[in-house]
Formats: sequence, C-alpha cells, structure tokens
Amino acid sequence: MVVIGAVMWGLSGTVAQTLFQEADFQPGWLVSVRLLTAGVLLLAILAVRRGAGTILAVWREPRDRLQLLVFGIGGMLAVQYTYFAAIDASNAAMATLLQYLGPMLICCWLAFRSRRWPTSYEGGGVLLALAGTALLVSGGHGGSLSVSGTALFWGLASAVALAFYTLYPSRLLPRWGAGTVVGWAMVIGGTGLSFLHPPWQVTGTFTLESILSISFIIVFGTLLAFFLYLDSLRLIRPTETSLLACTEPLSATVAAVVWLGVPFGVPEWVGAGCIIATVALLSLEPHTQQKAVEPASIPHAKEKTG
Repeated sequence: MVVIGAVMWGLSGTVAQTLFQEADFQPGWLVSVRLLTAGVLLLAILAVRRGAGTILAVWREPRDRLQLLVFGIGGMLAVQYTYFAAIDASNAAMATLLQYLGPMLICCWLAFRSRRWPTSYEGGGVLLALAGTALLVSGGHGGSLSVSGTALFWGLASAVALAFYTLYPSRLLPRWGAGTVVGWAMVIGGTGLSFLHPPWQVTGTFTLESILSISFIIVFGTLLAFFLYLDSLRLIRPTETSLLACTEPLSATVAAVVWLGVPFGVPEWVGAGCIIATVALLSLEPHTQQKAVEPASIPHAKEKTG
C-alpha cells in the first residue's frame, strides 16, 4: 500500500508537468481545483464512515480552529503551490527531489530548538542532502546552475513548506486524526487560493487527455494515495513506511526521464540517490527524535495528499 501510494504521488507530479507544458494549465488553478475537490471528497467519505459530527467537532474550540486555519494556508496550501510551481519552472523530478530536502530541514530545526549538536545520523543526512542538492542544481558543473533560479527558489520553498507541514499539526493529529485534519486543510487551502485563482476561470485547454490527467491527480494522486498511505500505518511501523515512501521521488524521476524525456545525467542521478539516502538515513535513526523527522508522521498531501 505504501509503495503504490508513493508511486501515485510521484506520477501525479509528472502528470501535472504534462498539463503545464502541453495544455497550458497554470499551477494556481490546478492546486485550487485539486485541494477543493479532494478535500470535499475526503471529508464526505469520513462523514459517511464516522458520522458528520465527528468531522465537524474540530471547529468547536477556538485554539483548534486557529491551528487548522494556519495549517490549511501555511502548510497545505504552501506545500501544494510551491511544489507545483517548482514543476512548472523545471520538471517533476527536480521538484520532487528538492522537496525531499524537507526532512533535513526538520532535523536541523529540532537540533536548533533543543540546543544540541546534530547526531551522527542527522549530520550524515545533512551532508548527503547538501551534496545531492549541489549535484542536482549544477549538473556536476561547478559554479553554474543547470536549473533556473526560479525553479531553485520554488523547490527550496517547497522543502521549507514540507517541513512546516510535517511539524506544525503535531497537536491536531492525535486529537482529530490525519483524515479530518488533512481534509479540512485541503478545503481551507483550496478556498483561500480560489480568491486568486478561481476554479471557474480555466487557464488551460480541456481535452479528453487533460481531463483524464486532472482526474488522475485528484483521485489517484491525492485521494487514493492518501488512504493507502494512512491505512498502511495499521500494518507496519512508521520507520518502514518512511523508507518505502522513498519510492515517490524515485518514481517521479524515472517517469520524468522515461515518459517525458527529461535529461538526467550521471551527476543528477547521484544527487537524487544522495537525497533519497538522506530520508532513509533519518528514518533509521534510533533516537527518540526519530518520530518528529519521519515523513510518516503525517501523510503527504501532494501528493504530498502529496
């Protein structure tokens, strides 16, 4: 379930790239439609399974309401928009790999907040992540960039947003569950973005292929991937889930190279391997801080419910 969900997340980024490049859709429109549609569907499914009162209870306390609004805009919307903007400025492989620098930022933040030196696992992860990023953005050519400054900005912003998305809802998740929190965050984020990119103001060209692509991103790359990922936590440990979720950047990279013909040389593949190894190394850390850096602590919304 984890591998299938992660592959769907990775493929949804590649599908989004085709919508941006071939059908002239804009990231803002696609994100608003994706969040609103997937959020409403997710909450509807939860209401049927658990009752409408269960999903509405999160709005009763002022503190929960405020945190949910902050998470919806600063977490869900931010991680979605920056990720798709990075795809639009570069490609799905580059955007996904740069976003996976998020766990490195999390471990650095935790070390800073705890006023301690990083552990050997964290230090090794940071070095791997930095080396991988340098190879990715330079293509192994020293001081020159192989990607645009815009792509690098959105990619790094996506990593920061992913770190915030993972850390911020630590109080909400145990109280209300990942499904309720993520579902409402999607609706909040999609509603907020609709003021700038209304879903009814279409920016691309609708064809059968583009409609199927949008449907794939919403249903398979968001809703179904989320349920598979979340349900897997009942059956295996979070550490195992985190390691298997590394299939996402790998699938995004392979799909972009094989399907879309994105040029990826030896330096880029080595850089991708370093970043994927970073997530694996941090997931294997035996310390008590591990739970805070595991991507499994909250399912991706990208994907990621990405």
